Amino acid sequence: MKVAEFDYDLPPGRIAQKPAEPRDSARLLHLDRASDTISHHTFRDLAELLQPEDALLLNDTRALRARLMARKARTGGQVEILLLKRLDESRWRALVGGRKIRRGTRLLVGDDACVVLEELERAERVIAFKRPVEQILERVGEVPLPPYIQAELADSERYQTVYGSSDGSAAAPTAGLHFTRELLAQLERKGLKLARCTLHIGLDTFQPVLAERVDDHKIHSEQARLDDCNAAILNRAKKAGGRLIAVGTTSARTLETAAILAAGGDPGAPAPAGSAKPSDPVSAFEASTSLFIKPGYQWRAVDAMITNFHLPRSTLLMMLSAFAGRERMLAAYELAKQLDYRFYSFGDAMLIT
Repeated sequence: MKVAEFDYDLPPGRIAQKPAEPRDSARLLHLDRASDTISHHTFRDLAELLQPEDALLLNDTRALRARLMARKARTGGQVEILLLKRLDESRWRALVGGRKIRRGTRLLVGDDACVVLEELERAERVIAFKRPVEQILERVGEVPLPPYIQAELADSERYQTVYGSSDGSAAAPTAGLHFTRELLAQLERKGLKLARCTLHIGLDTFQPVLAERVDDHKIHSEQARLDDCNAAILNRAKKAGGRLIAVGTTSARTLETAAILAAGGDPGAPAPAGSAKPSDPVSAFEASTSLFIKPGYQWRAVDAMITNFHLPRSTLLMMLSAFAGRERMLAAYELAKQLDYRFYSFGDAMLIT
């Protein structure tokens, strides 16, 4: 299958520059796979579309204030640092923007210093800080917004979910941005169960797929965790006949990884369909997952998904196409364009059941 089969045109005006206010006033397109129908709602109507036996899996990661403005210690040249992944107490993998950022280059972030230890592909570098980076981020770090968002964000918490509790992502789990505390309480009053996982999102998630064929793309790996308590919530709901609903592609990836591990499989090379079913649908785990969900994938745990409208040619659109069918997904996107839905991180939402 070619990557070009997941392409579509999007007028720039359809890219949301600011989040909906309030959060749950965003629009919600409901795609029902069983009846092959689409209906249109507001996100705060979500409780009416779900059943009391259902369980939602929320990714509780928070986006780091990982954008740092720096300067070269020797020349004063401007440099931008975007922290991607902690390697140990002092070292980070980072995108470093500036001229001639070589190994050994010393950079100043305010009064703090760091040094480039290693040059990786393109603008990626390994850098080491002299003091705990958390102290630097708290003082001068900024939450990085995706490059397609040009407008300034007055309140950086609007790029965080209301239930986020674990700092570590390079980006927000944007499907969760639509939830308010009141909506979560309404879902629980109806009887739905809320489970939490942690998957720290890397910027590789949003990198364009450069390969011509989908199978030639090397998927990124991300650190994920589902603890015993939350795995038990999901297993009880599934055994009671409820649906497991992934809030976002990151939760879907975590949930499917947990299901593959429960069956004794490898998330990097899932077992074929028809393998023995475990007594519990999912198992608790904490590990790096390199699961690439693309058309042809055999779903094990996810029954429904809440998601945003994603970039063309992206692995996220490929995942949704594996869940609902490529032609059906692209048709839904075309309809959303015609009806002026807002796309990408601050855009409107989809419920796929």
